[in-house]
Amino acid sequence: MTEQELTIDVVRRLNRARIAYLLTGSMASTYWGIPRTTHDLDFVVQLPVQSIPSLLHEFRDDFYLDEPAVRAALAPPYQFNAIDKRSALKIDFWMLRPNPFEMSMFQRRLSVNFLGERAWIATAEDVILHKLHWDLLTPSERQIGDAAGVVAVQSGLLDRNYLQKWGGELGVGGNLNRLLAGKIRPKST
Repeated sequence: MTEQELTIDVVRRLNRARIAYLLTGSMASTYWGIPRTTHDLDFVVQLPVQSIPSLLHEFRDDFYLDEPAVRAALAPPYQFNAIDKRSALKIDFWMLRPNPFEMSMFQRRLSVNFLGERAWIATAEDVILHKLHWDLLTPSERQIGDAAGVVAVQSGLLDRNYLQKWGGELGVGGNLNRLLAGKIRPKST
């Protein structure tokens, strides 16, 4: 199973379970920017306690998903994962927290045609900001490169006021300004 096939499989399961989600991470940056391979998938989920059985039911056969880990994710660090038994790829599920940026990102998510399936995905601006924020937490050329790829492809379509507002609040204004000015460019593929 490829990363793309797994993404569609997970999207279908979340849709059937009626779990509110958004696709983020490298698959979202690939959608908006320059494609690259990844070894995990990232979803932000809004998962009330009463929806946990539905989630577990949808992922029961082809995934290793630990119910106590899912329930524990209702508290810090607000994260659990599932391992696809067919491919050994990992899916990271991040619980939607009452953080102003995360709430804004979730409210702005878009329903798009992703590889033939309707999927909820983070906007291009939010992918850029999220990647820059993660680079602050765990510096990585991949995070900056993904953000640069989205800027390179979406440049003229970006809401720069939104980017500047959250770039300042998230403390990523410096790298954001360098990206927007073309001083940080994606690596050639």
